[in-house]
Amino acid sequence: MMLRYALRTVRARKGGFLGAFFALMCAAALITACGTLLETGLRGTIATERYAATPVVVSADQNVHQTTVKHKKGKTKVKHKAKPIAERAWLPGDLATELRKVPGVREVIPELTFLAEPLAPGGAVDKDRPAYGHAWDSAALTPYTLTTGTAPKADGDLVIDRRLAERAHLEPGDRLTVQSTQSPRTYRVTGIAAPAQEVRHQTALFFSTAEARRLAAHPGQVTAFGVLPTKGTDAAVLKRSVSSALHGTRAPHGTTAQVSAGDGRGPVEFLDAAAARTKLVSMGGAMGGTSLLVAVLVVVGTFALSVQQRHRELALLRAIAATPGQIRALLGREALIVGAAAGTAGALAGLPLGSWLHGRFVAMGAVPATLQHTVSVFPPFAALAATLLGAWAAARISSRRIARIRPAEALAEARAERTRPAWGRILAGLALLAGGVVLVAVLSVLRTEPASTPVTFLAVVVLASSVALLGPLLVRAAVAVLGGPLALTGPSSRLARANLRGHAARMASVVTPLTLLIGMTCTVLFVQPTLGNAARAQAREGIRADWVVAAQGPGVPAEAARRLRTQHDTVTEVVRTTVRVGLDKYAAQGVTPGGLTRTWDPDVTAGSLTKLTEDTVAVSELAADQLHLKPGSPLKLTLGDGTPATPTVVAVYARGLGFGDLTFAHDLVARHVDDPLATSVLVSTGRTQTQLATTLREFPGIHVLAPAAADSIQAARQQANAEVNYLAMGLVLAFTAIAVVNTLAMSVSERVREFALLRLAGATRRQVLGMLRTEALSVLLLATALGSGIALAVLTAFSVGMTGEAAPAITPLVYVAVVALAGLLALVATALPGRVALRVRPVTVATAKE
Repeated sequence: MMLRYALRTVRARKGGFLGAFFALMCAAALITACGTLLETGLRGTIATERYAATPVVVSADQNVHQTTVKHKKGKTKVKHKAKPIAERAWLPGDLATELRKVPGVREVIPELTFLAEPLAPGGAVDKDRPAYGHAWDSAALTPYTLTTGTAPKADGDLVIDRRLAERAHLEPGDRLTVQSTQSPRTYRVTGIAAPAQEVRHQTALFFSTAEARRLAAHPGQVTAFGVLPTKGTDAAVLKRSVSSALHGTRAPHGTTAQVSAGDGRGPVEFLDAAAARTKLVSMGGAMGGTSLLVAVLVVVGTFALSVQQRHRELALLRAIAATPGQIRALLGREALIVGAAAGTAGALAGLPLGSWLHGRFVAMGAVPATLQHTVSVFPPFAALAATLLGAWAAARISSRRIARIRPAEALAEARAERTRPAWGRILAGLALLAGGVVLVAVLSVLRTEPASTPVTFLAVVVLASSVALLGPLLVRAAVAVLGGPLALTGPSSRLARANLRGHAARMASVVTPLTLLIGMTCTVLFVQPTLGNAARAQAREGIRADWVVAAQGPGVPAEAARRLRTQHDTVTEVVRTTVRVGLDKYAAQGVTPGGLTRTWDPDVTAGSLTKLTEDTVAVSELAADQLHLKPGSPLKLTLGDGTPATPTVVAVYARGLGFGDLTFAHDLVARHVDDPLATSVLVSTGRTQTQLATTLREFPGIHVLAPAAADSIQAARQQANAEVNYLAMGLVLAFTAIAVVNTLAMSVSERVREFALLRLAGATRRQVLGMLRTEALSVLLLATALGSGIALAVLTAFSVGMTGEAAPAITPLVYVAVVALAGLLALVATALPGRVALRVRPVTVATAKE
């Protein structure tokens, strides 16, 4: 029976439930979109291209592993964890002998994959198809077959794929310069090859076997082995046979050989896509979690306003003997009906939204195109379930007061708002405020970005939630401060003051989403600049070089650095990577030790950089604190390609934010990265920029920059990276902005009778609109103060934890734009419904049934 009443109520009050429907629909769409990203990270397919004709692929393990054994109460618990390494791990070449002995193996083809970027005229190289070099002997793995010309035989021969040949207008006999792991070299195109099936995500260049081994720079090692079966041998059977034969086989650095078949071949081929899975899971989870928290806050506020607007109706139901349980059941079923409709519509809308979001991440380079977007029924159903639960919980929370009090009190409160919120609400608000303060305090001691980022946004939501509960008190406090000025500025302002004072709960429901919008937007916009500016400041202060050599392509070749070196000049090559200490990831770099203090100053606080060799390491103060290190301490770690190492700490430095947490000798790092070319070269010299550029004229794409110009390039890169975060959180902000408009429109629309009575009492239409504008500006002023205070506290704590200084990077013009946008939304969302409400004749409204 209660369900029938709920259906009738929803049908009769469609307009009253429209705001709640819209808020729930947006929440469901956002949760579905984030869910598809999360699912793509967990189950997204990485289709193979290079190994399409190879049923079984043997490769090195791309993870570092950690096994912990705990003994408790006579029981032994074994836990195994694995994390991906940053570079490609390699296998010993002599493993082919073991593979050829496996029953069912017809042929074993060794594969070499290495950096090989063609330096063709502008536009000829497709930036969306990274180029890799291979030995022609491995062309059968795809397979590639010659369409014209001959296979490469000499060291200077090269076969290119058909797409590159068409874009660069190359034919056999033409010359093409290639930047690989060594100095750029010009090759003679001897042939053009085409794949048996479409290869969309990479460009292939094939060299002679000897030249490929030289460029791969891993003597005696291979990237992978392609295993071809004998006729009639099933791929699954072959995989089991190879796995059994290789059980326990290890590469020289200790990584176990892995056997892949079917969809498992894709991650072996596209390492960036495999690594992006972890990133997408983290990103989707963070977005989804933040979206859910914001959605709960917004939906509860929307339902609270809806219940408040129906206070008289519900009070009358109590007066005619409706029990508290029946009131709760009625509101709960109404919420489930609205939630079911809104959740279904929102879940369906979230599917294309998730696809669009994935496409934007691909376009920005945050996610490789090889990781295919995955959609199943789980995200929409999860969003629908979350919407139903959120709607039901919001209705229960909003109906708590009306269902508990006596009928007579309910009728009295329907006529006049309570002067003070319930003690339970105040205590809950104070508890959330205390929780937000604790989160801010915790944030000030977190020193890594992965740890601090989720706490940052959680702190904003928790503090905004405390504003939602303490809102009526805050509105009354604001009226006490603004009451004097408002009383002196005309009848519209006096009316606004009376409304703000008499309807604090209603105004508080509008303050909450505005506070959240301003606080969250400022936090999103200024978190990355705070971190980036501090890192760039440390880098500027630490670079002593006169000039910085950088490259447009993959990097600066070692030969270029060698030519710059003279008896009186110091040249420092810098190559970057990521290493793991245990399972924890640390940014690292390799630098040329000779004369290092002339070009680089990381602010050493202990030890000395003069002892930096291939057996030693310098660490940042953060790494030293986390890992309990000091000069002389051994540090057990795993290099980028999975190679274990135990260097000795020789120095501790303060500028880790600008230069990374670990610093090794250049040659050590260069041997264990996919791209050994220097990301930059620091030059301390008396020569001019023109003289250095003349020395490097044989190296295409190499530029000599002043340190300030190099800093500007780094700032542009940071901005590009920040845009990914802006997009990720932009949907949450858009949802919050929609909630602001929705709540304001609901708040104004239900005041039609109030406006009519004001008109009948003598107020003009202009005065009523002026009252609405004054109310909106007062609410905006309070929300700006609260949102700005929340953002400032959170950003300051973030800055203290990450940079050691209470110096958040706040751009005044951007901040003013945020407040102006919030003000525009508030004024528009107030004025439009107000004008619509004032179109009806006051007498008609006043004499109509409520």
